[in-house]
Amino acid sequence: MNFDGAKNVDHSDPLVDVLNSGGQGRVVLLCEHASRWIPDEHDGLGLDAEGLTSHAAWDLGALELSIALAKALDGVLVTSKASRLVYDCNRPPEDPGAMRDQSELISVPGNIDLSQEDRDARIRSVYEPFCSAVDGVLDKRSSDTVVVTVHTFTPVYFGKYRSVEIGLLHDDDSRLVDAMLTHTDKLPGVIVARNEPYGPQDGVTHSLKIHAGRRGLPNVMIEIRNDLVRSAKQVEQVAQQILALLLPALEQIESKDTFNE
Repeated sequence: MNFDGAKNVDHSDPLVDVLNSGGQGRVVLLCEHASRWIPDEHDGLGLDAEGLTSHAAWDLGALELSIALAKALDGVLVTSKASRLVYDCNRPPEDPGAMRDQSELISVPGNIDLSQEDRDARIRSVYEPFCSAVDGVLDKRSSDTVVVTVHTFTPVYFGKYRSVEIGLLHDDDSRLVDAMLTHTDKLPGVIVARNEPYGPQDGVTHSLKIHAGRRGLPNVMIEIRNDLVRSAKQVEQVAQQILALLLPALEQIESKDTFNE
């Protein structure tokens, strides 16, 4: 499997990677917040060192967890290589959160009063290539494909501690999450919750809707509390926990054709 020096699928773009493009597994993984890299032309968005490395800039541990899952599942993995503060690929262009000027307590000076021209440039350079790469993968797949997006979240948000450890998020199609939740007894002591710490009402299911929903593909957005994926050992442990829920669920869910009948 090609997880080093990965190449894009059907096009070349500096802000998207498609890893293990020849993967034969049923699952296609997406990691929209894989990187905190800000291209030079954005001058660090005016952020200080703390902001540049904070959870506002990326999902800490999400890429490593995505790679671990892709290896275990022989799945294709599509990642955005730009910080979500440049453009959040899990938000549509019309959403103010796609290029937010404030993330929790962190101000993003480089996103304040963006012109429409600047916004359009980021849409073209970050969002559209990511969507094109995902489409390029999914358009070649069979109808039993499953889409899994991987995210992490900060343990403390606006001063409030979050006890949830694994969040399983869905929009209208809850098939995969319903099935995964029937296996939580395999994870004694682990706090697993539906649509926590975010849900559709927070606008976080955009990728699920446009990439999986319109194709009728089962899907889940997985959110992991980021203090649980700070080391390689933790990442492997969490990957095994997710697989304990996901693998049996894949055997349960209906096919696309059945869902559309």
